[in-house]
Amino acid sequence: MTAHDKNPADAQPALLNLVGGRDAEATDRQLIEVLCPSDGKVFAHIQRSGAADVDAAVKAARRAFEGPWGRLTATERGRLLVKLGEAVAARAKELGELESRDTGKPLSQGRADADAAARYFEFYGTAADKLHGDTIPFLNGYTVAVMREPLGVTGHIVPWNYPLQIFGRSVAASLACGNACVVKPAEDASLTVLRVAQLAREVGFPDGALNIVTGYGHEAGAALTEHPGVDFISFTGSPEVGSLVQQAAAKHHAGVTLELGGKSPQLVFADADLDTAAPILVKAIIQNGGQTCSAGSRVLIERKIFDRVLSMLVPKFEALRAGPHDRDLDLGPMINAKQQRRVNGFIDAAIADGAPLLAKGAIASDAPDGGFYSAPALLGPVNRDARLAREEVFGPVLSLMPFDDEADAVALANGTDYGLVAGVWTNDAKRSMRVARAMRCGQVFVNGYGAGGGIELPFGGVKKSGHGREKGFEALYEFSATKTIVVNHG
Repeated sequence: MTAHDKNPADAQPALLNLVGGRDAEATDRQLIEVLCPSDGKVFAHIQRSGAADVDAAVKAARRAFEGPWGRLTATERGRLLVKLGEAVAARAKELGELESRDTGKPLSQGRADADAAARYFEFYGTAADKLHGDTIPFLNGYTVAVMREPLGVTGHIVPWNYPLQIFGRSVAASLACGNACVVKPAEDASLTVLRVAQLAREVGFPDGALNIVTGYGHEAGAALTEHPGVDFISFTGSPEVGSLVQQAAAKHHAGVTLELGGKSPQLVFADADLDTAAPILVKAIIQNGGQTCSAGSRVLIERKIFDRVLSMLVPKFEALRAGPHDRDLDLGPMINAKQQRRVNGFIDAAIADGAPLLAKGAIASDAPDGGFYSAPALLGPVNRDARLAREEVFGPVLSLMPFDDEADAVALANGTDYGLVAGVWTNDAKRSMRVARAMRCGQVFVNGYGAGGGIELPFGGVKKSGHGREKGFEALYEFSATKTIVVNHG
């Protein structure tokens, strides 16, 4: 899906922002067309919001934080989050279908995202009253208490690849801590975020606790990150935009959590169970069409088994099919024409630079001509210094690279600017722990990859993959601050 300007004169009925508990048009009444990635056709419109709309949303959030939302107990907040999780779960089919159409991902993946979103609200709802403080032994006659308190108003910039999931994982954690939220979803995929916000209103969230403002990143997104009334920003996106977000937030001393992508390796040693590994190596790159920050985009293979692994992966890639979201094939289209050009350009450039194209999947014969399709590609051996080996493609492109020994594997795995996720495949228990500990990244999976959403598992990166942690209990620490109270009672 992509988005284009729409003039008010020829506008169709559009989805509205949610500001202070009320539906709201953008101030200048401009709209953005929403295209389905599967066929490139317009099927909805959203608001093209600007600085005035963001300002209204931030002020509404502040009123809620200082008023009815801020006065709720942690238990009451948790109950509302659990109710929202139940509402999302009850509408998982509807939300999954909408997510699929909006992003182009296969129907089964859209439904899985809806299930994961429900789980985020459930998890953080039940955790809301378990964010405990502490006491510190101090001088005689003193009692010292350390409390955890909400930050205030938090801004959330949600990307287009997993809008339902990433909305759930960042917003639910922030609300659980007692913050009020302003969310700017990606212009390419806003619809499920808007729908869940409606559900939040229906289950009884106070006005202004959750506000949604749609629009372009350089307009509404920039206004949110620059707003002096925002106390913290959660951003998922590219390293380049992440740097801009951090600079803008720094002007008013707001904290940030940045999740900025990766070039994640999977290390396959000669003693690995290859029959188990092979299908997972493929799934880790075609999930959501490879448009996943944690995609396993590099497979590093011990040289002595390189040809064997190659012989297992080639037929699997050749059998892959990309097609319309409602066909529920291996993968759908890219999100928009720009991303399609980027992915295909990476493949063409890598081949021109000498990387062998080992196998390629196909685009379904009935895929609409207007869709943004890119056939999955397997290339290798890829030179260690090649662009394809170092830069994030964000598409279904898998690079194979040989290594000589454990030390070489670790150096190769850590040899990019990113550090988000890694996979280690070996039946040597000692090696698995040595290598896992040597990885410079935020998550390591041994003899597996991914964890079905991993709601409970802290997630984030190092280096250009960002900083801060989402998911699990760790996210509650990101969205809260400690206050130390020292009482002299004699």
